[in-house]
Amino acid sequence: MTVVDLEKGAPQDAPQDAPVSPAARTSLAADPATVPDVPRRIGGVTRSGVLSVSGAAASGLCVAVLLFGELAPFSGALGFFVTAYLSFLGIYAVLTGLEEDGQAVRDRVMTVVLWSAGGLMFAALTMVVGFTAWRGREALPHANFFTQDMQAAGPLDPLTHGGIAHAMLGTLIMISIALAITVPLGLACAVYLNQIPGRFSRFVRTIVEAMTALPSIVAGLMVYAVWILNLGMQKSGLAAGFAISVMMLPIVIRAADVVLRLVPGTLTEASEALGAPRWRTVWHVVLPTARSGLATAVILGTARGIGETSPVLLTAGFTAALNADPTNGPMVSLPLAVFNFVKSPEPTMIARGFGAAAVLMALVLVLFVIARVIGGRGPGHQNKRQARRAARASRRDTTRFTELHTPGLELFETGASETDGGTERPESSAQTGSSEGDAHTERPERGAGNGTTSPDAPAAENGEGLPQGPAPADGDPAPQGPPAPDNETRTGGAGGNSDPATGDAH
Repeated sequence: MTVVDLEKGAPQDAPQDAPVSPAARTSLAADPATVPDVPRRIGGVTRSGVLSVSGAAASGLCVAVLLFGELAPFSGALGFFVTAYLSFLGIYAVLTGLEEDGQAVRDRVMTVVLWSAGGLMFAALTMVVGFTAWRGREALPHANFFTQDMQAAGPLDPLTHGGIAHAMLGTLIMISIALAITVPLGLACAVYLNQIPGRFSRFVRTIVEAMTALPSIVAGLMVYAVWILNLGMQKSGLAAGFAISVMMLPIVIRAADVVLRLVPGTLTEASEALGAPRWRTVWHVVLPTARSGLATAVILGTARGIGETSPVLLTAGFTAALNADPTNGPMVSLPLAVFNFVKSPEPTMIARGFGAAAVLMALVLVLFVIARVIGGRGPGHQNKRQARRAARASRRDTTRFTELHTPGLELFETGASETDGGTERPESSAQTGSSEGDAHTERPERGAGNGTTSPDAPAAENGEGLPQGPAPADGDPAPQGPPAPDNETRTGGAGGNSDPATGDAH
């Protein structure tokens, strides 16, 4: 088997006279490091893809025209578009299969289907919003439409008289009551379902899932029977808030439960490993992590409750006057006002109805923006304000740690003086016959008997190293000192010491 050496560019065990083709020699001599890396393109728009989509769309349209106009007795706009779309998908799959394999064909076809579904939903939403705003364009420019009620205006009055102030205020009061009931109960129930598993939690989850399909008229009838008929209360905005909260509660619980399940278990385990109780873990770890998703859950429930009509009609009644007291008297909401406006044959009332519907959509949009601001971004993402706050906290922590762990100059100066004072050594006397440097740097071995006195040995034992007194005057007897042994030298070693009285060595 021939082994190729890429550095030398020739086979190792091939004979010297073996012929090598120019192409092989070029490929062997090529340095892989000099070849530029070209990334493989896995997405985006290509020329062949654009041509395939365009050709398939034109072909599908032509097939639908032939079938509905010439070949088959088909009719209807909906059938025409469905036939054209199905023909487009089939032709596009065939054109893609000419260049790609089966997996790529399925991927391209499903991509087109998903893009088509998204475009259809966006077109439907744009049509609804645009049609509502266009039909209400006659009533929206008038300022009285937002500041007056319909107590002094009739169906034949122009748009310069009357408005929807009573319906706007009633909607805000009702949805505020419903949110005050739904948000704490819904989030608490979702936390219970997520943090305390068991048989009862499974039963509660089943009931919640069943209540998501509860008809709105049933919720209104329940509140009407309990609050108005049995307890004898009157129709009011408070009763309507109760009915709306019954509709919102299962949606908020279900959506919040799904969001709380997405919180990583490692976060709760780390909090409990640090000794935090369960309630503190939920309050400081679980809920802040899922804050953005919980805001979305509240918005979903609000969008469901703010558009209800039948529960409000059963529990709050209808009025054309402004009523700001939710506990006394009937109250009307925007959906109910829209229903009463558009069923009138008068064009001005129909314009007021579409204008009220446009205001209702704008109110939902405002509530959604407020909830997104309160909820913030998802876990791991910070806005500019949060990033600045985190940077300021980091700078404060850095300064505090520096002050705690960095000693001052006084500490260094005090330590240096104490060290110098503790390491001073006594000067050696002249009787040892050695210099100061020898006394500090050279130490005799123990028991060597070289006549050098160790600075650590006590000098008062034999009178050495004591300060010399003044010289005696003439005729005065010399001071008597301790008797010194003859021809004996005291050393710092253990084996060189001798008793002055007996002369025996210790």
